[in-house]
Amino acid sequence: MKTNNKIIEWSLLALLALTGGFMSCDDFLDKEPQSQITPEAYFTEASQLENYANRMYADILPSHSTWSYGIFGEDNNTDNQTGVSVHDRYTADRWKVDMSENNNWNFEQIYRCNFFLSQALPTFGEDLSGSANTIAGDLVNVKHYIGEVYFLRAYEYFKRYQLFGDFPIVSEPLSDNMEALREALKRSPRNEVARFILSDLDKAVTLLAGKDLATTRINKDAALLLKSRVALYEGTWLKYHKGTAFVPNGEGWPGKTKEYNANYQFPSGSIDSEIDFFLTEAINASKLVADAYKGNLTENTGVLQQEASEPVNPYYEMFASENLSGVKEVLLWRQYAKGLQTHNVNSAAGRGNYRIGVTRGLVNSFLMADGTPVYTHGTYADGDNYYKGDKTIADVRANRDSRLAIFLKEPGQKNILYELENNEGTEAVFVEPVPGITNGDGERGYATGYALRKGGSFNRKHYANGGGFTAAISFRATEALLNYMEASYVKKGTLDATAREYWTILRNRSHVNPDFDNTIAKTDLSKEAENDWGAYSAGALIDPTLYNIRRERRSELIAEGLRYMDLCRWRAMDQLINNPYHIEGFHLWNTPMEDWYSAEDLVADGTNDAKVSSKNRSEYLRPYERYIDQSGYNGMTWKKAHYLRPIMVKQFQVSATAGADVSTSPLYQNPYWPTEAAQAAEQ
Repeated sequence: MKTNNKIIEWSLLALLALTGGFMSCDDFLDKEPQSQITPEAYFTEASQLENYANRMYADILPSHSTWSYGIFGEDNNTDNQTGVSVHDRYTADRWKVDMSENNNWNFEQIYRCNFFLSQALPTFGEDLSGSANTIAGDLVNVKHYIGEVYFLRAYEYFKRYQLFGDFPIVSEPLSDNMEALREALKRSPRNEVARFILSDLDKAVTLLAGKDLATTRINKDAALLLKSRVALYEGTWLKYHKGTAFVPNGEGWPGKTKEYNANYQFPSGSIDSEIDFFLTEAINASKLVADAYKGNLTENTGVLQQEASEPVNPYYEMFASENLSGVKEVLLWRQYAKGLQTHNVNSAAGRGNYRIGVTRGLVNSFLMADGTPVYTHGTYADGDNYYKGDKTIADVRANRDSRLAIFLKEPGQKNILYELENNEGTEAVFVEPVPGITNGDGERGYATGYALRKGGSFNRKHYANGGGFTAAISFRATEALLNYMEASYVKKGTLDATAREYWTILRNRSHVNPDFDNTIAKTDLSKEAENDWGAYSAGALIDPTLYNIRRERRSELIAEGLRYMDLCRWRAMDQLINNPYHIEGFHLWNTPMEDWYSAEDLVADGTNDAKVSSKNRSEYLRPYERYIDQSGYNGMTWKKAHYLRPIMVKQFQVSATAGADVSTSPLYQNPYWPTEAAQAAEQ
């Protein structure tokens, strides 16, 4: 392949087509290819289509990575979870445009999907009916595997367009021709990309409908759920970013600088009609899934199991089991296997989650069990006896939404209940210690003092170093209920009977009083804004009903990797531009928890040797404010540009038609980002 084409990052096209695409695996467990086969000979049997699709599962779908907290750490760098260092996106000048770093502007997996479809569809039938099919094997299976690849392409596109917004739509393999590649680089407006994703998912739903396989394989309901997520994402993005440079035809939209987008017209006629289109799609798709599973959500006993002899809490175990095939709520999951495909999620959950801590804001946002906000029961620090205050972690958990009480770790709790003598579990911590907030070890420390046990198994066998093999949930049906509640309320401005039914189901499962009308009536947005960026859209407080829908989503999906996505589509960081936010953890100073640590541990003099933040700044632990020169010491700020990622400079240079003049590239940079390397966003 020519060097200039490779630099454009349509990299490894021929190589991927002839090698990487033909690895065989069982479900998600990768194996090396048995042989090299030409494409013409390969796409002739249903089993070959299956093997090709299998290879892309782990590369595209959400799962646990080998040496991280997996899915449960993906909410890091939000108002939910944090490490000990502020992310560059919350600073004024540390996030800069890359020169040549890939930066996720790549099409490797998209190419894999396109290559598959270019080989399979001619012998299956372009109309997708299968009437012209000559691929050997059961026709329903053939349809299913083609449907899987449409789903995988949709999911990969969804990841890219979340990062960059407007994005090239490429639906077929491209020739090794510079002009063809340059033409393909033209960015389609973000709503067109979203429509393309929905189109792929519609095809996937049709093709997947005829087959019920194990839920380790993509299925129709997972496709419908993803469709509702994408449609809700775009509908709300367009609504809350309306009129800005982040939507087509908004003020300063950079797409207008290129002739191919200069006279853009929305497919539905206007941005308001486009918003309505996407919200309607979200409502319809989510309702199909929600109605099918609302009576089969996993039971939550409301109690954290602490003895092997006690009843198991199925809701807790859903996030910490090896096999989820019998859990109806889980639509798609990744299976791991001891010694074959493993992770370190349990080791992380048994300690401080690799220094990814839960924030005070998240803890405060959880309701009391009676459905009232915490601040209706005295101060956050002291409470009124029903709310016990926050001077110990035990008090914080008392009488709260069970999702907080179950997953928030408390010193003295048992972390291991089964196979206590299994010596393979070298990383097991049998009893939860006091949080190691002064421990500098990246694997052992606790960033905020608050830590989650979500994903942590009670069985010691899962705690071998790097040898965990509990399952990873990719999609679960509960999200469909939440998606419907939000989409229908945003579209209609009221809670319809279906949304009320779904909300009642979620509150009952969580052991929270189902009278959400009372919750709404007692909601003080000015108080919620102290804890929750989701109280805002476009720098203004939202209404109490919408806020409580967002709160329900926050509480249910904690640590499942959707928080930053939600904050961006809600435009929920504008208020940080002029009012920096101070991330806090547990109540360290002037509480019994201060006595957990020695004076040597609690050095808080603001120097580089400080181990914790000073009580003069806050009685609550502030992980970014240990020493004066720490980035984030004066709070987390925001720039408008940071809602999207910048495109690396080399992309502009190599696609330019006049030397290295980036203005002649078919690409345009994202709003407020320069096309010069090592430069921060303008605003």
